[in-house]
Amino acid sequence: MDERTKKIAVVTGAGSGIGRSVALALAAAGWAVALAGRRSEPLEKTAAAAGTGADVLCVPADVSDPDGVTRLFESVRARYGRLDLLFNNAGTFGPGGVALEDITYEAWRSVVDVNLTGAFLCAQAAFRQMKQQDPQGGRIINNGSISAHVPRPNSIAYTATKHAMTGLTKSLSLDGRPYRIACGQIDIGNAATEMTERMQTGILQANGQLAVEPVMDAADVARTVLHMAELPLEANVQFATVMATSMPYIGRG
Repeated sequence: MDERTKKIAVVTGAGSGIGRSVALALAAAGWAVALAGRRSEPLEKTAAAAGTGADVLCVPADVSDPDGVTRLFESVRARYGRLDLLFNNAGTFGPGGVALEDITYEAWRSVVDVNLTGAFLCAQAAFRQMKQQDPQGGRIINNGSISAHVPRPNSIAYTATKHAMTGLTKSLSLDGRPYRIACGQIDIGNAATEMTERMQTGILQANGQLAVEPVMDAADVARTVLHMAELPLEANVQFATVMATSMPYIGRG
């Protein structure tokens, strides 16, 4: 791909799971990809998986740290000069299986800091860059969740932040209109990642029973994100749901 036409992406949470799959799909399609995550080693593994011909930049960053986010986007600007896509993917489920009344303030705060505040900080930094660059504009894709629609038992912190992500997506879409900044959201259900390993051994259902749930390949999610990313800025996938076909979502509860 001509360096003058190469698109530039930032993927947060790029060291594993959905983030890694999306980063690899973008790199294979010719994008330059900045890989962001808290630890260097997983990012380097993603970079190695992309192959020697890929244009990737590893930037260790904690998305809940404003200074870390600033350094991330400054690094991207210094290397590439512009930004075409942010995949706002970094997230944490928080304490699993803990009853609402037993969740500590620290546990609640840690989920909110990463899932919501981190997404805001990255979106804000991307928005600033996209607004000021020439040509103006770009795209932000937020990783929501099936939990942006319906909760699982004992998931109040995660669910609350994913519902909030939908509000973030809508506000970014509205505020970005004058500047050719498009924003969409992908809500994912049961992609096979480290976070969903327990789906295959049995997970608590709304009726109190444990059940094994089907999963799908994370590459199926990555293809959807790539489609959203490569649309012209005059078109936008506002919301997309990609899920394992038979997971208990339709009719959940």
